[in-house]
Amino acid sequence: PFPTTLDTPPPADTPPDLRAASAVLVDLDSGEVLFDRAGGRRRPIASTTKVMTALLVVESATPFDEVMASDRAVSETGAELGLNEGERILVRELLYALLLQSANDAAVALAEHIGGSVDAFVAMMNERTRRLGLTDTRFASPNGLDDSGYSTARDLAAITVEAFRSESFAETVGAKFRTIPAPDGSTRRIQNRNALLWLYPGALGVKTGYTAAAGFCLVAAGERDGLRLGVVVLGSPTEPFSDAAALLNYGFATYERRRIVTLGDPLDPVRVSGRLVTLEAGDFLHVLVRRDESVDLDVRLKRGLVLPLGRGRPVGEIVATASGEELGAVPVLVADSVRPVPPAEVPWWRRVWDAITTFLADAFGPVVEERSL
Repeated sequence: PFPTTLDTPPPADTPPDLRAASAVLVDLDSGEVLFDRAGGRRRPIASTTKVMTALLVVESATPFDEVMASDRAVSETGAELGLNEGERILVRELLYALLLQSANDAAVALAEHIGGSVDAFVAMMNERTRRLGLTDTRFASPNGLDDSGYSTARDLAAITVEAFRSESFAETVGAKFRTIPAPDGSTRRIQNRNALLWLYPGALGVKTGYTAAAGFCLVAAGERDGLRLGVVVLGSPTEPFSDAAALLNYGFATYERRRIVTLGDPLDPVRVSGRLVTLEAGDFLHVLVRRDESVDLDVRLKRGLVLPLGRGRPVGEIVATASGEELGAVPVLVADSVRPVPPAEVPWWRRVWDAITTFLADAFGPVVEERSL
């Protein structure tokens, strides 16, 4: 079904009630799972299978590779582009047909072009799944019509995160329409079946699916204020777009990507062998946290630092944590070069004091600064 409105509760920081049998919400950049409802349950996934088909295509071919449609491809039923046997068509156009129109003939044509045969391509799909470390997914076709293949909401989300690393994939799934030339000189105009592209601000795509066994399925994605979220909804008894929109609303209301360290941020200096060493952050650090959550920063220096220390030398790291969980780290760099003081210029008591403080710093831990954001 192609709805004209979405049935969603107001955005809130509490998870919504869903009609779907299985659903997950993930950070599209890191793959971190933010909401999980039966996300590990194996289910048929219908045409959302084509996300993996597209992933292999963008990894294995160029957009301007030419594909010849075989008799097997043109005989595919269900949603189709309407390929003619022997027709030559670009990979780019078949990808649009695959991901917008959910064209089964395009899926087979691409599978034969990449794998040499449909069976060989399906083997490639399952091998790629194994390389992603996914253990609850098995593909049996490039289009999902068979329903003997299966996956989980979590696995399908991980495949989508990987696919979005391709600019070609992201551009394709975000298109509402595409006009594809036909061999007789006419054009084939196709429309994206993902209603969220019309109804949900910030929608990025991705792929719909339906069979009687799978129910209504949807992989969706959206972006707001620099935060990109992905949703997988499987086994919905009715249109899945409202469930997906409700989950996206929950994610955007609850989480934010916060920049907590900026490249070049000055840090508290430390004394090494009697000389003051200035420090700075060696990179930007962005973390995904709940909007009401504070983040702790620890500056941890390496043990046994000795002079000279050149500008840009890594001497430790800034570690971000929240609720006891490490979120990320960036290096600590020397801001200005420091050379040792000639021994003759250092009084004996300063040498003793520096030796004691260096020993204590090495013995009792590397944390030299802690603050919350």
